[in-house]
Amino acid sequence: MKSRLPLRSALLSRRGAVAGATLAAVLVSGGVFAELAMSDTEATETPGGHAAATPATVSSGPVRPTGGSVMQIMAHPDDDLFFMNPDTGQSLRSGRPITSVYVTAGESDGVNSPSLKKGTPKPRADRAAYSEARQNGIRGAYAQMATGDRGSSWTRASLPTAGGGTAEIDTLDGHPGIHLVWVQLHEAETVSGNQPHSLRGLWNGQVATLTSQLASGTPARPFAYTKDQVVKTLAGLMEKFRPTHVRTLDPTPGKEGKLHKIVDHQDHTYSARFAQAAMALYAKSANHPRFSVQNYVGYNTGFLPHTFAKPATDAKADIVKTYAWMDPKDNYCASAAGCGDRKVSSNPHGTNWAESIRYSRTNSTSWLQAGADGSLWAFGVLDQRLAVWHRAPGTDAAWGEPELLPGDGMDSGVSATRLRDGRLAVFGTRTLFGAGLTDYRREVVATVQTTPGGHFGAWRPLGSPDRSGTDGVFDMSTPTAAVDGSGKLSVFLRGGDLQLHATTLGVKGDWTPWAALGGTNLVGDPVATTDATGRVHVFSSTPRTMLTWAQPAPGGALPARASDTGLPPNTTGLSARQDGDGVRVYYRQADSGNVQSVTFAGTTPSAATDLGDTSGYGMVGTAGPLVTGRTASGALATLEPNATDPAWKADSGILFTGAPSAVQDGNDAVAAAIGLDGRLYWTRTAGGPAAPWKPAAN
Repeated sequence: MKSRLPLRSALLSRRGAVAGATLAAVLVSGGVFAELAMSDTEATETPGGHAAATPATVSSGPVRPTGGSVMQIMAHPDDDLFFMNPDTGQSLRSGRPITSVYVTAGESDGVNSPSLKKGTPKPRADRAAYSEARQNGIRGAYAQMATGDRGSSWTRASLPTAGGGTAEIDTLDGHPGIHLVWVQLHEAETVSGNQPHSLRGLWNGQVATLTSQLASGTPARPFAYTKDQVVKTLAGLMEKFRPTHVRTLDPTPGKEGKLHKIVDHQDHTYSARFAQAAMALYAKSANHPRFSVQNYVGYNTGFLPHTFAKPATDAKADIVKTYAWMDPKDNYCASAAGCGDRKVSSNPHGTNWAESIRYSRTNSTSWLQAGADGSLWAFGVLDQRLAVWHRAPGTDAAWGEPELLPGDGMDSGVSATRLRDGRLAVFGTRTLFGAGLTDYRREVVATVQTTPGGHFGAWRPLGSPDRSGTDGVFDMSTPTAAVDGSGKLSVFLRGGDLQLHATTLGVKGDWTPWAALGGTNLVGDPVATTDATGRVHVFSSTPRTMLTWAQPAPGGALPARASDTGLPPNTTGLSARQDGDGVRVYYRQADSGNVQSVTFAGTTPSAATDLGDTSGYGMVGTAGPLVTGRTASGALATLEPNATDPAWKADSGILFTGAPSAVQDGNDAVAAAIGLDGRLYWTRTAGGPAAPWKPAAN
């Protein structure tokens, strides 16, 4: 029986016209980007290492909706289905609020047709109808994920925006926390071509305004936005829906190794940059909940080893097929425009996109650390600032609330290490805005405790490898750090040239210039650790294998070229820890997602050890016998130590960001994850199986 999709239009009340009066106070007359640029020009120096304007309104503290709320900001309909799923589906099934924002109309050439055989007449272009068909496809896909029925009904309404125009907001009937917001700006209609009338053209100043492309049947009205108005619109949506977690595609995508060029869609990149600017305002707004951010790899993931086994791939592709409207005779949505995107019907897997999901950065598994006194420390990024959780020594000690350190603009994902004197050091990257085009950039930053167990000092900029900011790339991994047996601290990262780079802290407190250590076509985030003798080992993935660098002796220089381990392809995420006299590296097997490990004494790996039924994605945290990571459905899980038949023990009720981390705590192992609600969750082995996960602080 065919189901119908009633779509009721309504006009929302004026209370949504400018979402959040507090936002207006931040948007000074000089414009949004003038406000953001003040972070580098005001006279007051902040501990973040760069000057920051005093916000007109300041958050009065954390405001946590029960279970958290997610906002996804994307360029086109289907970006979430191809690049953010199964995370999107997990959020929908959880019953927690989720709002997906589509910045462009996704009108393309206006032809809603699969690939045509040569000589077949091309259907008439109708951009408004094609945009509506894509909307219908997304509504069907979301309904299928949330309710199991693609024909579940929605209410369509007009939503006044903080940018001065109107958007369309769709609410899934019976699930009032599920929203789709259609901003409906013109898309570029070209992956990388120079189209001034586009998000990139607006960002770069090629055009003063970007006009709307309205879908047929939409209750929104025509408009044109300046660069500042786009940022205001997105920040206003955040003020209205109050997300505790924001998902976007990668604002600084890297080059594809074989093609030696950026292959991601320009709309992906610039919708993410507009979202970054909007989040900088949201972070300054009054009474907002603390929020985290996750960036996703776009087109590039199709050139890398598959992260999923076939069942997970099929499940992801099945949702895409609903969006693609595989049977055009089935007009279940009762729309003259069509019920989906027929362009996708020719290949619902995309370019190997249904086979994988990948995060840009935030794959560090060293962000949980033990202090020299037995205390525990956890580090993450909330409100684009470093968040620090601390638990004093002792079995009965409690975790404190997170402290947000001064210094804004932090990118998701930080790593940490303990120095020889017991102090902890934290490393990350941050995004800097400015009034000029070249003022948008990313750099590495570091902060170190002033004393063991004490406060953290000011952020110190470490710059970036020379070739990581050229040609507008700005692509860098999360930095990783290690302290060798001589006490020398070194920081490593993958640069935009897809090589490994390193900087070392000198005896006088100065950092050496970034030096290239070779490697070819590196992907993902490298990982560094030391063995029992104090030698530093660094590991990084390529699309084909794993590369390694091994320090000849503590205090010595790492080789200026990589050693090929000869290992088969992995899903490109790595973690490593000391194991006996050597180090053990964990990774996921391509096409299955099962966790495997190998040990290194030098640059030659041992035979691989398979950890059992551990299918999933993302990197794993490890300490002693404890392993923690994601299942194939995205659930937080631990691997039972010394189990006869190892398998994940999952807690599907906790949605989390990035990768979990684990650390040895005396004779026990402790693991932690940062929830999408901004809370820290943790577990420990306590001499036996891992205890149930629980919030670190109430």
